[in-house]
Amino acid sequence: MVVDDHPMWREGVARDLTEAGLDVVATSGEGRQAVRVAAAARPDLVVLDLQLPDVSGVEVVRGLRAALPEVRVLMLSASGEPQSVLDAVKAGATGYLVKSAAPAEFLDAVRRTAAGEPVFTPGLAGLVLGEYRRLAAAPPAPHDDAPRLTDRETEVLRLVAKGLSYKQIAERLRLSHRTVQNHVQNTLGKLQLHNRVELTRYAIERGLDE
Repeated sequence: MVVDDHPMWREGVARDLTEAGLDVVATSGEGRQAVRVAAAARPDLVVLDLQLPDVSGVEVVRGLRAALPEVRVLMLSASGEPQSVLDAVKAGATGYLVKSAAPAEFLDAVRRTAAGEPVFTPGLAGLVLGEYRRLAAAPPAPHDDAPRLTDRETEVLRLVAKGLSYKQIAERLRLSHRTVQNHVQNTLGKLQLHNRVELTRYAIERGLDE
């Protein structure tokens, strides 16, 4: 799915993807509409512009990941500002590419993002990795009053922290994909966390990624 408020850019990207043999299931020029359309079209990957007329691309990422936890999001932006990159990744974006990238580089980024590989414009990967390390090394926030997780929720959380996808977790634990999603959503609710990045940080702080 392609989300961009400039019609010529949006149509051009969709055409390039189609000509490369990829199936474009939907397009949108507004953030809120994009989340609604994505929930119905269920794309595997969303190519998303950071700057949209109604809400920011970061907010759209959060909405997409809430509606479709397994969706991959490749953020496109004219800006390579570090804070914009970090905000997008914290919200759940899989990759971040500046719009000045060459067509071949863009298509390569799309394919790699679809495969679950974090993809970043050169120079930004180190920034993101450094932020993850900083978060992991930060003193854990007090969670003494945090609700207790069930053994199964803890087991799923441990595998999330190891970087497994929901599909991989389902296969390893012999559960359905939907059951794994439910466990993750229940855990997020209990711990008052908002996304997989926060959940992974929580698990790393408690040594669950060992």
